[in-house]
Parts: sequence; C-alpha cells; structure tokens
Amino acid sequence: MVSPGPLIRVQDQPVSIRCDVKEYMGPREQDFEWQMSRDQSSKPTKIISTFDASYSDASLSKRVASGDISVLRLQDNEVELKIAEVKETDAGFYLCSTPSTDSVISGNYDAQVQLTVIPNTLSVSPQPLIPVVPEGSDITLSCNVTRQLTHPTYLSVTWSVKKGGTLEDILTFGPQGEVVAGPKFARRYADGGIRLVPGRNGLFELVITRVTSSDEGAYECNGTEWTHENGGKWIKIVESKKEMGTVTVTPTEPNFTLNLETVLNPKMTAEPTELACHVTNITHLPLGGRLGVTWEHTTIPGIGDDPQASNLIGSLDGNGNLLPGTMYSDRLKSGVLSLTRVQPNTFKLRFLRTEEFDMGQYVCTVSAWSVNSQGDLVKTAEHQSSPQTVQWVTKRPSLNVVAKHIREASVGGATFEMSCTVTTENLGEVGYSVLIQSQDSVASSVRTIMTLSPDNVLQHGGATDPNRRDSLVLTKSGPTEFRFRLAGVQLSDRGFYWCDITAWTKQQPGQAWTRATSAESNKVRIDFQENGPSFSIAIHSDVSSVYPWETAKMECSLSVSGSSPKTDDLAYEVRWLFTRLRGGETTTQVASVDRFGVVRKDARNSSSDISIERKDTHIYLLNIHGTQDRCVGEYHCIATPWYLSASTGAWTEAGELTSSRVFLTVRFAVWDSLKLPLLYGVAASIGVGLFSLVLGLVCAQCCCRNTTHTPRSRNKLMDLEMD
Repeated sequence: MVSPGPLIRVQDQPVSIRCDVKEYMGPREQDFEWQMSRDQSSKPTKIISTFDASYSDASLSKRVASGDISVLRLQDNEVELKIAEVKETDAGFYLCSTPSTDSVISGNYDAQVQLTVIPNTLSVSPQPLIPVVPEGSDITLSCNVTRQLTHPTYLSVTWSVKKGGTLEDILTFGPQGEVVAGPKFARRYADGGIRLVPGRNGLFELVITRVTSSDEGAYECNGTEWTHENGGKWIKIVESKKEMGTVTVTPTEPNFTLNLETVLNPKMTAEPTELACHVTNITHLPLGGRLGVTWEHTTIPGIGDDPQASNLIGSLDGNGNLLPGTMYSDRLKSGVLSLTRVQPNTFKLRFLRTEEFDMGQYVCTVSAWSVNSQGDLVKTAEHQSSPQTVQWVTKRPSLNVVAKHIREASVGGATFEMSCTVTTENLGEVGYSVLIQSQDSVASSVRTIMTLSPDNVLQHGGATDPNRRDSLVLTKSGPTEFRFRLAGVQLSDRGFYWCDITAWTKQQPGQAWTRATSAESNKVRIDFQENGPSFSIAIHSDVSSVYPWETAKMECSLSVSGSSPKTDDLAYEVRWLFTRLRGGETTTQVASVDRFGVVRKDARNSSSDISIERKDTHIYLLNIHGTQDRCVGEYHCIATPWYLSASTGAWTEAGELTSSRVFLTVRFAVWDSLKLPLLYGVAASIGVGLFSLVLGLVCAQCCCRNTTHTPRSRNKLMDLEMD
C-alpha cells in the first residue's frame, strides 16, 4: 500500500511517499523497489531499490547519488521515498513493488500513486508597519497572501512576533476558515483586544488594540498553501515568511494629582479615624485602565516599640483585591479597619477604634494599572501623597462611682435596693465589671456578694448563702448604671455595701478585654432593729344557747400588728378547752390543731362530735355536732403563733395567747316536747270512740230481730226461712 492520491506538490519543495507491505510470509525484513512512469501507457523508469544499489535508471543515478532521491526504511515492512526538491518532470505515476517471499501467490505485490507537481505561485506581501506607536493606540498588521489556482489548494496566514530570540504566534487564519489564537494571546483575542479583518483579493488584516510596552517586537507574516488528500489529512505543500517590521511602543505614563485629607480626626483614644485620598486631574490613563492604592503608617517617636517605623497597612490592586499588611491583617479581617474606594476616584482608610499606637503619619500611594498584550493588568505608574499626621493629646482615663439608696430596709424582711452610677473621662466605648461588696463594720473584713463581668456574666460571691441566692439581684439598668437588690433583709445583713467597678476596653471585636481603670463607690448602710410582730386573740359565737342535736359554732380569731410576716411565713397552734362550771379553774382540752394543720380530738364521754375548721390564716372555727346536755359549759381557745423571722431566717415561737370564755347552754322546751304526743293521743282517742259507736250500730241491726209470731201456712209445703 502507498499513500492515497493523487498527491499535489509544489515545485522545488520536498516530497515523501510511503509504502508498506502486510500479511506476508518469509523473512521479517522486506525489500522494496520504486519505479515511475509519465502516464499509464509509458514504460516505467526504475528509481531506487532497497537491495540493489545499481537498480536506478541512468537518468536518475546522479540524483540518487547526490541524495536528492533516497529511500528511508521506517520499519521492516515500511519504507519512504524522499525527493528533496521535486521537479516538474517528476510528475507521474509512482509504483512501489516488493519481491514475493510467499510460498503461495496471494494479494498484490505492488501499488501506485499519482504525483502532480504544480509551480510555486504562492505570494506573501506584507505592508510595512509604523515603527514607533504611542502606548494605548492600535496597530494594524496587513498581509496579502495569493496563489494561482490551478489545482484544489488552500491558503492560511499566520502572524507572529519575535521578542528577543523567541517567536510567538499571535493568530492563524485558515486553511478551513478557522481562527486559532496563540497561547499568550487567546484571552486577549476572546476579550476583543485582537481582531481579524479578512479583506478581498488575498488581503488579511490583524488589528491589535491598546498596545502596551509588552507588544514591542519584530512582526512576521507567514503564508501557507495546503492540500487536502483523500485520507482526510491536511498537507502543507509550501509556505512563505515575510518580515513586517519592528514596532516600538512609546510609553505614555498616566498622570494624576493626590490630595490626602483627614475626614474624622480623633480627640482621644477609641474614637474613629477616617482618611480620604482624592485622585484628581487624571490624564493618559488608557481605556480599561484602573487605579489601585497602598496605605502606609509611620509611627511617632516615643510611641510604639520601634520609633519611626514605617508599616504597610494594606493595598487595593487594579482588580480591587485587598492585600493586608502583616501587622494589620487581623484588624482588617475583623472589620475594625477598612480600606474602601468610593466614586469617582477616592480611596478611604477608616479605623472604627483608634488606639494610641495608631498615632503618626499616613500616606497613600496610588498606582495606575493597564491591560497588557496578554490581557493581564500591569502597574504602569505610581504617585505618593504628602503625609498626613493623626495625633491627639493623651489623657489619663478616670472613673467615678456614686452609690445611693433606692429602697431602704428599716425592718427585718424588707427589701434593700441601691444604685451605682458611673461617670468617665477620657474613655471611649468601654465595658464594666461590677463587684458588690460589704462589711459588718469599717474595721471588719470585706465580703464579695455578687459580680458582673464586662460580658454580663453574673456570679455569686463566696460570702453568699446558697439558700438566699434567689433574693439577690444585680442588673444593668442603664448604660452607666447598675442596681443591687436584697429581698428579705435579716439581722446578719446589717452593715455597709458599695460597688467596686472596673472599666475595660477592647482594641477590636473578638479580642480579650483590657483593663483601663477602676474605682469604688461610697458606702451605703443597712441598719435596723428587730422588734418582731405582736399578736392578739378573740373568741366569738353567734349563739350562746342551742337545742339538743343542733350544731354549735365558736370562732377563734387572731390578729397581728407591727412587722407583719408574709402569709407563708406565719402559722398557729390552736387548742380548745372546756369547763362545766362558769368560771371554773379546771378545764378539759376538747381538740387542737398544730401549726402543720394536724387536728387532734381528745376522748369525750358524749355522743356529740367535734371538728375544727380553718377559715383563713387567722380564723379557726370549732364545730360541736349533735349537742347534748353534756356540752353545756364554758369554752375558750389558746393559740401559739409561729413566724419566720426576717432577721434570722428561722421559725420563731411567739408568746401563748388565751382568749376570753364563751358559755354554751343547751335548752330543753317541755311544751314543745309534749305537744306532739298529746296531739297524737287526742287524735287516737277520738278515732277509737267513733269506731266503737259505728261498730255498735252495726251489731244492733244485724243481731236483734223481731219476735212477733207468724201463723203457719196450711200448705203442705213448709216455707223455708233463712236467718
């Protein structure tokens, strides 16, 4: 097999034709012979053989000997016929054959292909370039590529630029009409920075816009003629390169004016600072050019660790990317420090909280950026502003705390409340920690009751009774005011109370608090005398006499005066006593209820029943159910109050109280008790008499018949009589 044809080649250009053999027997290495004939009917001319050095025809022996015609073995079964400079007389049919080494003849042992040789009519004519162009302008690369169309061949054109010793392809057009940009120019072509303008009659133009210094170099135009063979391959048959000229780009440096001003000038530490860098009078900034900024800070001697040290704060490049300085990276990430750009052309540096080490001189350096030939942003110019000084007179921070009564506890169990108000000087935004402290006397030890951190975390001190923590309250009632409240004061709470407040600052959010200063307030005193409550008792009954089997009720009421305890902090023990004699000394306990509400009834020789009812906290009711004559006598109650002392916090037993006496009488009504039996007896007597009278009349009519004789009848039959 040989290369598919026909093959179209250009005169004086190299030609190579491959030939290979497959599915053969015998040795692995096969020999080949090449012959050529002008047409199908003419006698072939021997060209060259792989095994016979004298095989070539006499007309071709000199060309074979000079190497103009040669055969190159590629593999054991494949060779390539090479013609260094093909001539017009070399056109014809080329036959490749191999001697048979098979035991059986099978397949074909030769193959031929037609070679057509056309004259070299390719012409490449570039237009000269302007040798010097200003930066930011456009250059046009014009190249005329033509050929005489005698056979189906195709053209392509390639523009290249040589920088130093390196040749870089800019763009290729053809041969099928496709456009292929070089690796370093693909992005620029996609962005429209490079445009292809096909013309007529073989004129091709390539426009490079907004040139920069990176576009300098020697430009070339390469025209190529191609053929498309039956195998689907594009074969370059001839090419021609022509230099277009060298281009030098004159840089046009952008120019502008900077004005740095202080928008916010701090008067003290922790106040905000803002600097504005205005860019005006901008000239020669190319289309698509951008501005960037770099901020620097120089410390004032005596402030900071390194006097007169210049530190990079941060920068914004041409793409707007933030590049923080090492010392300011954390502050920029947290947002305490910001670098921004506002329209039209102003850059701002802002400190939300300025510290003492931020004092010093600030400068802004503005850079101009433009797009190079590869589509990348490069810095083209840079200008620095005059320094701007940021400084203030440092003053020592001070803190003052005033405590005062809100509610004063005059008796045990009352609520004590005080407030602490803070006033500051030379302090910005701060947080406060509060310690509520107390002492029994001026000379006694100090106790910490409660603490409140700058993060508003509340904790109880070691001197706080765990059972009384619900009675303690510490709150922040205002930006600079704190309140402490103690409910249910006791004798042990007497003493002096005050606030110990510390001011804290943060250099930036997320960092730890730094102590600024602290102060103690004046002392507020809790002082009262415990007198305790006083009680009284009384007994009352709606009726003093009852009838038998009725219910008698007697009410024992107690009252309290003075420092009245809460309802849940008060209880009574109540006992009821009875004596039959009016004013008798000997009494018998009837029933009792203790302070826990447990009722006990004593044994009594009576069929009546006793119950005790608690109507409210201070009233107890004795009920005697089914009264009888044994219930007649004097009744009184004895109560023992118990109360929870606000001073000591313990249950305290008050003195026993005895009420006056109430005499209960059970009345017996004789007429009321006999009238019903008499009425029943009279009614029964009348009923029995009437019944006896009626019964007698009935008996007289039925038992006393007539005795007069009646004569017998003469009849034979006797009349039947019935009594």
